[in-house]
Amino acid sequence: MSVDLATVKRVARLARIAVSDEEAERMTGELNGILGFVEQLSEVDVDGVEPMTSVMPMKMKKRDDIVADGDKADDIVANAPNSDRNFFLVPKVVE
Repeated sequence: MSVDLATVKRVARLARIAVSDEEAERMTGELNGILGFVEQLSEVDVDGVEPMTSVMPMKMKKRDDIVADGDKADDIVANAPNSDRNFFLVPKVVE
C-alpha cells in the first residue's frame, strides 16, 4: 500500500491540520516509509508466540476489587472552613 499526495491532503483535512504543499510532499515519503516498515513486520512468523505485556516476564500486580468508602471523611473535611457531619458548608449565593 502506498500513500499519494491526495491521500495525505485528505487525511490532513479530516484531522483539521493545515498542511502546505511542501509538507504534504515530505509527509508522503515519510508515510510510505512507515507503511513499508509495517509490511516488513507482517512477514515475521509469530505462530506460537504469546502476547506480552512487558519485555521481561513478570506477574501482574493485582489488588482485590473491594468497594469501600475509604474511611477518610474526617480527613477530607478537616481543612474545610465550615463542615457539618462530614459535609462541606458553603455560603448561599443569591443573585
